[in-house]
Amino acid sequence: MNARAEDPDLWKDKDAAQKVMRERNRLQTSIDGYEGLVREFSENVELIELAESENDSDIVSEAEDALCALAQRARKLELETMLSGEADGNGCFVEIHAGAGGTESQDWAFMLRRLYLRWADSHDYKVEMVEESLGEEAGIKTGVVKISGLNAYGWLKTESGVHRLVRISPFDSNSRRHTSFASVWVYPMVDESIEIQIEDKDLRVDTYRASGAGGQHVNKTDSAVRITHMPTRIVVQCQSQRSQHKNRATAMSMLKSRLYELELQKRKADMAAQEADKTEIGWGHQIRSYVLQPYQMVKDLRTGVETSNTSAVLDGDIDQFLSSALAAQVTGDSNLSGTG
Repeated sequence: MNARAEDPDLWKDKDAAQKVMRERNRLQTSIDGYEGLVREFSENVELIELAESENDSDIVSEAEDALCALAQRARKLELETMLSGEADGNGCFVEIHAGAGGTESQDWAFMLRRLYLRWADSHDYKVEMVEESLGEEAGIKTGVVKISGLNAYGWLKTESGVHRLVRISPFDSNSRRHTSFASVWVYPMVDESIEIQIEDKDLRVDTYRASGAGGQHVNKTDSAVRITHMPTRIVVQCQSQRSQHKNRATAMSMLKSRLYELELQKRKADMAAQEADKTEIGWGHQIRSYVLQPYQMVKDLRTGVETSNTSAVLDGDIDQFLSSALAAQVTGDSNLSGTG
């Protein structure tokens, strides 16, 4: 890989060069991660041996805790080596839709978007708000977030499905318990090396005035763009930029990603082992429950992984759910991450 990356002729084809460099960076990251684990393991084992010879129980305890943390990192790296799907290494779009229930579900959709933003930030991914439709009183009806970085799609792809929230409603004057639903759809970003054929005759392009935050510019110009792909009825929209041209470009990128993801799903449809996980999102296909009242518990209904630390989960600490779902999908074992 290094020899190929250093070949001066490689850069004559920019797209090919970028693909090679992405692969090189992915492999280098894996190698660095493995070497770091080996180095830290050796250092902590030596530290334990030294501390035991000096009867320093505090140092032994600290080093043992460090080894436990290394074991968790090793399991995560093991899973990352399994992110070998065609688009697993790509960035992704996370699209969230509030379910029926008005303000309750719209607030839940907003909370879910915040969860993924926090998760992305904690993993040093670049985030861009692409589109949002605000609720009448609170929250969002829909929202699309672009998350850029290595393996973002691979990690988040199992988040597609319906998420259920049970809580005492902050919008109910009688403080009754409410159940809300929101759907999440994760699909991969595509680069120029992946050819997606889209004909102009298959598109309907509408422009409208943006409804989200944006200062005085919002509601003065029809800069937001909505594109409908007529053969598939896929609809994408973008309002994040002041320029209609830029919003259209982003919307086309989203459309290509959606069509690419649709093709990936068609290819996987023949794999019986994954058939149940790839059904169309619907209110009957809940993947996770977030219960805040009368007790506190977040439970993944596919893997059985659960935790009572609901505040951490809502702040983006979902790695245990991602790891277990990925393990179940790749190896059939959902117990690599344990239970929180």
